[in-house]
Amino acid sequence: MPHSFTADDFEGRMRRAAESCTAAGLSGLVITPGPDLFYLTGYRPVAITERITALVLAPGRDPAMLMPELERPDVENSTAAGRLRLSDWSDGSDPYAALAPLLPDPKGRYGIADTAWSLHLLGLQEALPDSRYSPLTKALPMMRAVKDAAELDRLAAAGRAADDTYLDILKVPFAGRLETEVAADLAASLKRRGHSQVDFTVVGSGPNGANPHHEAGDRRIQRGDTVVLDFGGLMDGYGSDTTRTVHVGEDVPAEVRKVHDVVRLAQQTAFEVVRPGIACQEIDRAARKVITDAGYGEYFIHRTGHGIGTTTHEPPYMVEGERQELVPGMCFSIEPGVYLPGRFGVRIEDIVTVTETGGRRLNDSPHELGIVR
Repeated sequence: MPHSFTADDFEGRMRRAAESCTAAGLSGLVITPGPDLFYLTGYRPVAITERITALVLAPGRDPAMLMPELERPDVENSTAAGRLRLSDWSDGSDPYAALAPLLPDPKGRYGIADTAWSLHLLGLQEALPDSRYSPLTKALPMMRAVKDAAELDRLAAAGRAADDTYLDILKVPFAGRLETEVAADLAASLKRRGHSQVDFTVVGSGPNGANPHHEAGDRRIQRGDTVVLDFGGLMDGYGSDTTRTVHVGEDVPAEVRKVHDVVRLAQQTAFEVVRPGIACQEIDRAARKVITDAGYGEYFIHRTGHGIGTTTHEPPYMVEGERQELVPGMCFSIEPGVYLPGRFGVRIEDIVTVTETGGRRLNDSPHELGIVR
């Protein structure tokens, strides 16, 4: 069983988030339901509706949460409830008039959760017309980026479950089946291996593999196809995300092997660059150089990686221009790829965490081109 986060854990997260506001030029934070609220308080409403729930954090002030009156019992039963000043609003009243006094400066600049509904942001702006807002991924991109030991344990467990799912899928038939059928096998295996939520099951066969986000469609997989498998979701509140490439049948074309070898080398080269103090963009540069030197640079059409935690995609991003330095505890994907339009694609992805001396993979399933039937 994973470590259960305590009220002290959440209080520490809220305190650090509030303290970070000053350096970021923020008066405070407004956190609505979503991954940030779950990270900071452990509270996840059963249903996210037009009724606003908001956590307000500010330097030197106790954390405060406003919620609909009918949801107050759920909040009071949450782990962090004893560390929050709770207030509620009832149907028929103005929730933004109730929320506005919780913000310390009516003319301040606030970080707001990326997942906030525009309905709520606009309502708050109407109540406080001189206030300003910035999305958290821009205002505090590192708020959730550095994981503690318990979070790393959950991410590692999710990674192992994804690895086991890949080993499961190598045993199922591909030829003659629809992409959606293989995707259903992936989803079922993730659930069987402990995932509570499946976020994506990309099955890109043959020419569909040249589209990095193809998902899965009604194409019937054929013998001789190269197939990109990208899958992940949430397990105990933390994400998995892995990609492997397989070939249907043992008669693998030389170019498929060549491209796969290039992508595998690019992925390994980028991993070997990981260490504290290196800018995120250096991960992208390392992978991209290998692929470009091999003559496939124009076919590597996305960033090399993204952060992962309480969501499967979050800051920081491994991309040119991102100068944020790596810090021990950061977790992110390394997933270079080559996509040849109309023909096939290859991608290899692992989740990696930064240690004091380098990097550690949270996936260890085989990187070799998988052979399926």
